Amino acid sequence: MRKLFVIALVNASLCMTLAVSASGQSRGDGMDMSGPLQSGHTMPGMAGRATEKMPAEKMTMKPASLIESLLQHVTSGTDAEPNSTPFGMLMTTKGSWTLMFHGEAFLSEIQQSGPRGSDKLFSTNWWMPMAQRKLGKGMLTIRTMLSFEPATVSDRRYPEVFQQGETAFGRPIVDGQHPHDFFMELAALYDYKLAEHTLLSLYAAPVGDPAMGPPAYPHRASASEDPIAPLGHHLQDSTHIAADVITAGLTHRNFRLEASGFHGREPDEFRWNVDSGKIDSWSARVTANPGQDWSLQYSIAQLHSPEALAASVDVRRMTASIQYNRPLQKGNWASMLLWGRNQDVSGGNVGNSYLLESTLRFLERNYAWTRIENVDRTTELLLGENPEPAGFNERYFTRVQAYTAGYEREVGHIPHLSTALGGQFTWYGVPHVLKPTYGEHPVGAIVFLRLRPH
Repeated sequence: MRKLFVIALVNASLCMTLAVSASGQSRGDGMDMSGPLQSGHTMPGMAGRATEKMPAEKMTMKPASLIESLLQHVTSGTDAEPNSTPFGMLMTTKGSWTLMFHGEAFLSEIQQSGPRGSDKLFSTNWWMPMAQRKLGKGMLTIRTMLSFEPATVSDRRYPEVFQQGETAFGRPIVDGQHPHDFFMELAALYDYKLAEHTLLSLYAAPVGDPAMGPPAYPHRASASEDPIAPLGHHLQDSTHIAADVITAGLTHRNFRLEASGFHGREPDEFRWNVDSGKIDSWSARVTANPGQDWSLQYSIAQLHSPEALAASVDVRRMTASIQYNRPLQKGNWASMLLWGRNQDVSGGNVGNSYLLESTLRFLERNYAWTRIENVDRTTELLLGENPEPAGFNERYFTRVQAYTAGYEREVGHIPHLSTALGGQFTWYGVPHVLKPTYGEHPVGAIVFLRLRPH
C-alpha cells in the first residue's frame, strides 16, 4: 500500500510539473484559498470567476486569517508563517484542479579560510509542484518537493565550517552540510471546515515534514536569499525531511494545535531513494498568528535513534520561534527569532541553539539580509575527516557564534523567472578550545546566482 501511495504521488507530481510548465500563465503573491472550499472550479483567491482558461495576471490578495494562510500550503509540511508573508508561484487550472509550481535554485561558489576551511562550486535547490481541488466538503492538496542536490552537491556535502549532522561515506559530516534527498516531500493533505472559523487538517506523507519547529530554512521568508544552512539546523528544523509522517491539526481562528507520528531516523546518505521505517517518534506543536504580521510556535518531539552513528541514542527536541513580516512599499521585511534544543533522553547531554535572521527586500529588486547564530557544538568537531573511534562518546562541550551579512540584486527580465546575483560574508566567534583547530579568525564568503519561478 505504501509503495502504491508513493508511486501515485510521484506520477501526480510529474503531471503537475508538466501541466504548469506548459501553461505558466499566472503568478501568485499571496492568495485567498477559501475559493476551493466553495467551488471546485474556482481559482484560489478568485472566487466567482471563470478559470478554465486563465489569462496571465498578477494576483495580490493576502490571507486574512491563519486558516486562510494555512490553506495556501506553500511551505513544507503543515508549517505556518505570518499571514502577510508574500510568495510567488506559477499557476494554472485544469478542469476542477488548481495547479501550482514554485521553488528556487542557487549556483554558489564558497571560499573559507582557516585550517578547516575549504572551497567549492555547488548548487542548492528545491522544486514544489502542487495540485488542489474540492473533495467532498473539504479541500484535497497533493504536493511533491524535489531537489537535485544529490547531483549538484558533489561528495555528499558542501563546505561549512563548524557545521555538523548526518553522514557521508560512513563517517560523520564535520565542517560540511549534507545535500537534501531527491524526494524532499511526497504528501497528501485534506482540510475540512468544521465551522466557519474551525479547520480540521490531515496530512499523510511517505516523505514529509512533521509538526516540529518553524518552517525549515529553505522555505521561510526570513532566510529566502541565504543559500546555505544555519549551523543550528540539526537542533531546530532537520526533521523537515522524515519518513512515514502522519499529522492531524485543529485550527480555530488564529490558534492551531497539531500532533504527528513519524519515523525518527534522519535520511541516510543515499539521497536518490525513498527511506522508510516504522512510526517510532512523535511531535506536537502549537501555533498562533495574533495579527497579520506575526506567527509564534512552540514544538516538542521525541526522536527515536535519529543518528545512524549513535543508534542507541534517543533525542528530545524543543523549539520556539517568533516570526515577523512587514510588507513595505516596493518591498518586504521578514525576520525570525528561533531557539532549538536537543537533549539525549537517557544521558542528559543537552545542546542549545539561538538564531536571529532577517531579510529585507527594498526598491523592488534589492535584497539585504543577516543571520546571527549562537550554537552549541559537540566533540565530533574534533574528529575532522576521521571516523569515530571505538567507544566514542559524543558530548556538547563548547559554543560557537556565526555572523552573516549579504546583498543581492535581481537582474534581467525573463518572463516568470526571477534571476539575481548576490553574495554574503560570514565571520565566526571561535572559543579558545577550538582555536588550535580552526584558527583565530576563520571567515567564509559566497557569491551566487539565484533563480526562482514567479
